[in-house]
Amino acid sequence: MIKKRKSKELIIGNVKIGNGNPISVQSMCNTDTRDVEQTSRQINELADAGCELIRLAVLNPDAADSIKELVKISPVPLIADIHFDYRLAIQCINNGISALRLNPGNIGKRENVEKVVKLAKQQKIPIRIGVNAGSLEKNLIEKNIPLHEKMVESAMGHIKILEDLDFDLIKVSLKSSDVLTTIEAYRLIAQKTDYPLHLGVTEAGTLKSGLIKSAVGLGTLLSEGIGDTIRVSLTENPIEEVYAGYEILKSLKLRQKGVNFISCPTCGRTQIDLIELAKKVEERFKNLDQNITIATMGCAVNGPGEAKNADYGIAGGIAEGYVFKKGEIVARVPENQLLDKLEEIINKSSK
Repeated sequence: MIKKRKSKELIIGNVKIGNGNPISVQSMCNTDTRDVEQTSRQINELADAGCELIRLAVLNPDAADSIKELVKISPVPLIADIHFDYRLAIQCINNGISALRLNPGNIGKRENVEKVVKLAKQQKIPIRIGVNAGSLEKNLIEKNIPLHEKMVESAMGHIKILEDLDFDLIKVSLKSSDVLTTIEAYRLIAQKTDYPLHLGVTEAGTLKSGLIKSAVGLGTLLSEGIGDTIRVSLTENPIEEVYAGYEILKSLKLRQKGVNFISCPTCGRTQIDLIELAKKVEERFKNLDQNITIATMGCAVNGPGEAKNADYGIAGGIAEGYVFKKGEIVARVPENQLLDKLEEIINKSSK
């Protein structure tokens, strides 16, 4: 059982973060925020996949203006990602955004920071301080200390700006493309503050490499009880980020949303195309919101036995296969009917 780090509770829309609440999964649209139709379509796709918080890039006043329509149609809270221009933050708050991602030290004069913070405090709009290893302040870059310490110092400086303005609706992220730097940065800041932490390995890469880096980085921290909300950053359809986030959480038994898929590696006993079959099983049941385990096994000799703890599963034979439930074979059908039979049995059992 993982003992979670104690952190303050933060509420973004209807999502509670920190203070022992379930670790939320978020992603970011890769659409042009000014295009309301395209962006709203992706928001709904992400929400259907289980995404609980969605971030939008706000690059200009037109994008900030689109927020007004997008918050009306979004089924989940939206977060505005803003750099440098404090007026965009004010515009987004006035247009109904649920939270901001900005660094107060990067939006100009103190009076501008005060304007944003005053309005955010009035509207109870949380602010995420997002520190990236590649964009630190010049005075920190020149310091002769490890990179993760520079990141934490940057974050603590931004936190102080907000706290000096009597604002504490804060969450923090410290992201690097280097996994070990990311891990050390979060470990250090977890000792210095009790604000909720948003985990992520930035610029992690494409689906294969990005999943590995994110699983190692986020998995290590989550196993130590560090982290209150996560984003798996991938150069891929953002929906894949959501699925990956839940898989990481499920592997640590931190969230049980959706199906837990297991499958055996191929071997010489396998008489079916196990790789394709396992992919088809995941695709067929990926949106099934049941806390169950489905196994895809290569042979009927020991497949059901090895996966006896799975709720349901299929095992291959020669041009046919078996459907099993809790290790007991309940049906024998031709290979091309395996998925339909499995779905039929799951549906009957869940009624």
